[in-house]
This record gives sequence, C-alpha cells and structure tokens, in this order.
Amino acid sequence: MANYTSEQKINMLYDMMLIRGFEETVEKLFQDGKIHGTMHLCIGQEATAVGACAALTREDKITSNHRGHGHSIAKGTEVKGMMAELLGKETGYCKGKGGSMHIADLNVGNLGANGIVAAGLPLGTGAALASKMKNEGYVVLCFFGDGSTNEGAFHEALNLASVWDLPMVFFCENNLYGMSGSIKEMVNVEHISERAKAYGIPGVTINGNDVLEVAKTTEEAVARARKGEGPTLIEAETYRWRGHSRSDARKYRSRDEEKDWRKNRDPIARFKLQLIEENVLTEEKFAELEERMEKDLAEAVQFAEESPEPSLDTLTADIYA
Repeated sequence: MANYTSEQKINMLYDMMLIRGFEETVEKLFQDGKIHGTMHLCIGQEATAVGACAALTREDKITSNHRGHGHSIAKGTEVKGMMAELLGKETGYCKGKGGSMHIADLNVGNLGANGIVAAGLPLGTGAALASKMKNEGYVVLCFFGDGSTNEGAFHEALNLASVWDLPMVFFCENNLYGMSGSIKEMVNVEHISERAKAYGIPGVTINGNDVLEVAKTTEEAVARARKGEGPTLIEAETYRWRGHSRSDARKYRSRDEEKDWRKNRDPIARFKLQLIEENVLTEEKFAELEERMEKDLAEAVQFAEESPEPSLDTLTADIYA
C-alpha cells in the first residue's frame, strides 16, 4: 500500500477544492438560467471521488451516476469541456447533447455518467468482463449511491462479477439519504457493505470524508482485482450538503444535522488541517491553491460561454437510432 507523498496529498486537496468550486459555480449558473434541466451536486462528498480515483491508473475505468461531476474531475476530465457540456455547447464532451448526467471522457477511462439509478453497474461489469476476456489488465470502479443498492441491477452486477472473478470495485457513496428518505428506512442491515456476503466477496464500510482512508481502502481493492481475485464492495459513508437535486427542499432531514456535517465533518477542511499539522501545507500555500482554482474555473466558464452552440445539421449525429 502506497504512502502518499506530500505532492500527491496536495494534489488530492486541490482536486477536492476544484470539485467543490466547480459545483458552486454551476449552481450559480443554473440559478442564473444559463444551465437548463436539473442539477445533482456532490458538495460535501469530494473525498469519495478523489480518494477512489487516486487508487486508479489512467487506463483503469470508472462508471458514474447522476451525481457525477466530482467523479469526472477526479478521474482527470478537464473542467473546460465539462463546463461547455453543461452549457450545451459544441465543445462539450458530448457535444452539448448529454448535459450534466451524461459526461464521458474515454481518454481518461471515464466511461460516463448515467441518469438511471444503478445503470452504471451492469455497464461497468461488461467493461470488466472485456478487460478479463481480452487480458487488457485494467480495473473498473463503479460509483453509485445508497439508493442503487435496492435496484435489481446492483444485485445482478455483484453476482456476475463475483461468479466470474471480474476486476472490479463496487464503490457505494452512502450519503445517508435517497431522493427523499433515510437509508435506514430502506434497508434492514446496519451497513450496506454487509450485502457483499451474499455474493462471496469482501465488503467494507469506511469514513467517506477521510480522503486518505478512501484512497488506501480503494487501493487494496484495486490490487486484489488486478491480481484476478475478484471484486470488492466498498461503502463510503458521506453526506451531500445540498438536496437530492435543485428542486429538493430537504424536508426529510433537520437543519441541525446539516450544520453538524458542514461544521465538523467537512472533508476539505479536515484534510487541510491534517496537512498543516503534518507540515505539508501552510495557509499561504492554501491561498495559492484557492487562487489557482478560481482561475481555472473562470477560464472554464469563459471557454464555455464563448463556445458555439451545436449546429442543427448535427442533430441526428452520434445517435444509435
């Protein structure tokens, strides 16, 4: 298991900051009427995406879900193309046709987000089967939420991956709530990771707001998968600061609970303090990272706003039927 260098830790912190800054930026653009549809933000969950992707190579693959902006950034997808996609521009990763829930970047192994709950799991299982059959050596990590674990696709994917010893990591971001209800009301087990027992694979529950714990746990699962020993189910407990989507009033949870998670369990503030205590980071260096992040996002917004709209003659391009 790797001991992460100071530079790697700083890069993890920056990626977490960039994800949060990206989400706050697109939230404002949505409020200003520049982004249409809906928006599922991952503010508060930055450590799961960054920690998990830190354990992957560029060749390894991920599948994502409707709350997937952080996964894309952590895997190496550029924010300029993401911003253009959200604004429906031709320079977006899906040429402006996919929007928030369908960003993909095959160049960095990002097989794409998906607006259908749990749909990324069987797609990832297929990619892992291809890796094994072709002896290509890459591992597939599937991101999904706690709500996905009650879908049939979740159980089918775990069963097949287990039976075939596929090179996979099933990564559940348990943010404690489905669309409008507590996970405690949805399952009758203490931890979602316990469901791994039914398929004869390892299952582990971790603190999803500790980026290094996430990275090291995922690294172990990836190493196991790469050796041909099959998949692992990781349950990373975290919390989304915003509602399920932009239309969610969050009536199913208390404001005191939200304040506690923001004040005491913020993954970025936690990691920043840890790095300062380790003499890896200073307040001055952190301010430089903030300035860099703001510059990167400002350039992304400018790039997106100045990019052309898709032309009408591309309306039926890149579709199957």
